[in-house]
Amino acid sequence: MMWKRINQEQITRPEMFDFHGVNMVHYYTDNWENIQKFQAKPDDILIASYPKSGNTWMSYILDLLCFGISSESQQSLPLSSKVPTLEITIPVTKSVQNALGAVGSGLTLTGVQHANMVSTSPRLIKTHLPVQFIPKTFWEQNCKIVYVARNPKDNLVSSFHFDQMILLHPVPKDWRSYFHRFLQGKMVFGSWYDHVSNWWNKKETYSNLHYVFYEDMVKDTRLEIDKLCSFLNLPHSSEEKDRITAKVHFDEMKENPFTNLSRFPGFDRTKSTFMRKGKVGDWKNYFTVAQNEEFDEDYKKKMENSTLRFYSEL
Repeated sequence: MMWKRINQEQITRPEMFDFHGVNMVHYYTDNWENIQKFQAKPDDILIASYPKSGNTWMSYILDLLCFGISSESQQSLPLSSKVPTLEITIPVTKSVQNALGAVGSGLTLTGVQHANMVSTSPRLIKTHLPVQFIPKTFWEQNCKIVYVARNPKDNLVSSFHFDQMILLHPVPKDWRSYFHRFLQGKMVFGSWYDHVSNWWNKKETYSNLHYVFYEDMVKDTRLEIDKLCSFLNLPHSSEEKDRITAKVHFDEMKENPFTNLSRFPGFDRTKSTFMRKGKVGDWKNYFTVAQNEEFDEDYKKKMENSTLRFYSEL
């Protein structure tokens, strides 16, 4: 793994480009050869999702399920240092070191190196990569994979606010143009429709994939934790599950400096917060009647042959 000298205080907004048929930015492709060669371990748990679909929420749930509420790391290490993002390549500023637990200065930290630094068993690793980009060793080692999908309307709104603040993505411009970019699939990590559908289809050939809906997590977090424990063969008591359910409530996570990415340097916090609302149905505050009709018509065409079913309000 290569560490490269860089201007350690500068993170500049990138341009999107076509990368093997998927829109990406260089922060997620600069280390591509090493990403594809990543050596997964049989007990690794991969947490996958399209951006702004609940990946951090799921990461925290799994961290608590695997290592416990009372573990020392809950009060000493931010979640981002325990659950690396596999594809990311970013400058290691002083604040990045603090946020991610990195070692060194004036260097480039890659998600692959970060994952290899994780000493826990199992390792929890997160990704936003489309299913076709996942390193082959995850499949070869038959790793457990949890995929989180969120309804597209709320995903679009959340992504719009997120892209205003994250310096690793292009400037989102105005809401109207961003709305149409989403419909056209011109988003970092590609089309939402392709992403959720291709991961859904992967379930047919890969039994160790647990597909979770964000809306179900909001509706009944405790039930989804039960399902996760069953999938991962974790023998937690009912009392332990209740404690974890209370701990992962959105409002508590938003105020928790170990989960809210408050120390991550790649955000312009004058634009938004990483954890904004976490609601189902917030899209109604942004979509015009005409936009909602346009979206529904487009969705029906693109998803007419899919067995995937989403609901956009509770």
